Amino acid sequence: MCKRAKEIMAEIITQTVYFKKTGETNTPRVLELARARAEALGIKKILVATTSGRTGADAAKYFKGLDVVVVSHSTGFLKPDFQELEAEYRTEIESYGGRILTAQHALGGVGRAVRKKFGTYELDEIIANTFRVFGQGIKVIAEISLMAADAGLVRTDQSAVVIAGTGHGADTACVVLPTHAQTFFNLRILEVLCWPAPEDPAFHS
Repeated sequence: MCKRAKEIMAEIITQTVYFKKTGETNTPRVLELARARAEALGIKKILVATTSGRTGADAAKYFKGLDVVVVSHSTGFLKPDFQELEAEYRTEIESYGGRILTAQHALGGVGRAVRKKFGTYELDEIIANTFRVFGQGIKVIAEISLMAADAGLVRTDQSAVVIAGTGHGADTACVVLPTHAQTFFNLRILEVLCWPAPEDPAFHS
């Protein structure tokens, strides 16, 4: 077989784990799968979404020794001047060497104000809801990848393992090539390591 034919036929086979339920019950398994793939690919950068900080603290401990960036909700997301990241978890994350990013949500900033005031959706939330076709975790993974790149906490030429969830905890992990919000269409979700798929017929056969 010629070299060109071999190149055309080249492929990669990887594992994707499907969870029957969404939410925090999957967190330990998500961290396990994410770490295994990060080690296999030599990835040192880990992004993790968190609200209260518990998942961020779990991840910072589990991935100690790697470059962990924990992304919180923006201050004021729940109510004015209020930050949901709890002080005890912030301290724990930092004690394990994790860094914390708090910033405007890439897919729900000023556009969300327009929706709340005028009752009409703007482009950022349309993009967010399109990502939700694949699940809440995928939407958050895309969003925090943009936010971390804009903050200079990840590079756009190096892959990261990115972890998020549905509601509480973690249930989704991907290998992502981040990009900045202004170069959104360069964002690449390279591998889906795990995600919830409760409607999958395999769970109901």
